[in-house]
Amino acid sequence: MMKFLPGVFLLLLPALAWGAEPFARATVEDNGNIVPGQQVRVDVDVFAPDFFTSPPQFPLFDVPDALVTLPEERTQNISETIDGVQYSGIRKSYAVVPQAPGKFVLPEIDIGLGYSVDGKPTRATVKMPSVSFNAGEASGAAGQRVVFAASDLTIEQAFDPSAPSLKVGDALVRTITVTVENTQAMMIPPVGVGTVSGLHQYEKQPKIEDGIPVGRETASRRTETYVYTADREGSFTIPAVSYDWFDVARHEQTSASLPSITVAVSPAVATTPIKPVLDDVRRQAPHVVRQKVALAILGLLAAMGVLWAVFRFWPVINSLLQNARLKHQASHGYRLKRLRQLIRSGSEQEIYNGLQTWSRSLGNGTLEEWVRFGPADLQRQVDILSQKLFRSGRAEIDRERLAAVVDYRRPARLNVSPVLPPLNP
Repeated sequence: MMKFLPGVFLLLLPALAWGAEPFARATVEDNGNIVPGQQVRVDVDVFAPDFFTSPPQFPLFDVPDALVTLPEERTQNISETIDGVQYSGIRKSYAVVPQAPGKFVLPEIDIGLGYSVDGKPTRATVKMPSVSFNAGEASGAAGQRVVFAASDLTIEQAFDPSAPSLKVGDALVRTITVTVENTQAMMIPPVGVGTVSGLHQYEKQPKIEDGIPVGRETASRRTETYVYTADREGSFTIPAVSYDWFDVARHEQTSASLPSITVAVSPAVATTPIKPVLDDVRRQAPHVVRQKVALAILGLLAAMGVLWAVFRFWPVINSLLQNARLKHQASHGYRLKRLRQLIRSGSEQEIYNGLQTWSRSLGNGTLEEWVRFGPADLQRQVDILSQKLFRSGRAEIDRERLAAVVDYRRPARLNVSPVLPPLNP
């Protein structure tokens, strides 16, 4: 009887595959030391038998005392075999940031998808199972509330101009960048730069960026820009910066700092305004005025005469212009220029038609007659073009080469006297 069991199992395989249903599962990236302010990654895998016909729709959800986001990362394609059935899978990751210590429970969520059943697209909804994690108090931060936790944080600043020396009325631009890993840019808190006594301070809108390449990893960055101006001379100090954060790698509260900078403001360069000096304008003599008026009248009359002549003889002028334009368009150089433009940008059929027209304009009966005695490159390119159009060839013409050799004129046939005498002398 045992020998019949493999056969029975093979018969049951189609039934098992037919009864397979899509499902979802969730996994919390938990190292056991989660603290408030730390980004927790929750991977959600959605599986379907056969293949997906439409991707899963991952919705956002609310968790009390936590911030839930869906980072703009590419989904991962995975596969798995369960009970002899091949499943296709798609993985998407949520980012959950607890804001206080305690237990955080992620609810069940519905995820819509489409998959294939016997070759037919089918809609379905799966439930992501509820998962949970705990966030404890940060060690070494007694009495302090952790608001930002990350790893590999760097903070830098730059000044423009690089030398912190100004003149009254000048501007000094200060740029501060905070780069971290394992968090999103929107979670990076602002830098407390304080104020500078004696300098006017303006803050620009901060810039946040995700997915910045750092070696083999990616990081997030927050960039803040401040502009300082001075309306009086003196020496002013931009205070140092202390930036507190929790290092999840070492699991301790720490801080990064930027040094203070002294700015020297010197007086503005004094400039003496130049008072314009107007020369005395001598009154012109009456006869000079009369001469200028007469010249103006003559110029006006001449202009009117030119306009009348153009209007009177416009048909003749227009005809001359039209003839000149048509003669130019019929010239060899103009037609050659248009043909080369067609070869460089036109379709293959348009190029072939243009070459036929060009060969006939040179006194040839057919395109083949013109090409037969032409350069080897011309013969080769026209042959490639003909094969591509009429014999399903795959080679591509060299448009630049064809445009370069197309200015070929077949030599005129020599008038040779017939060897035989006339039939009826």
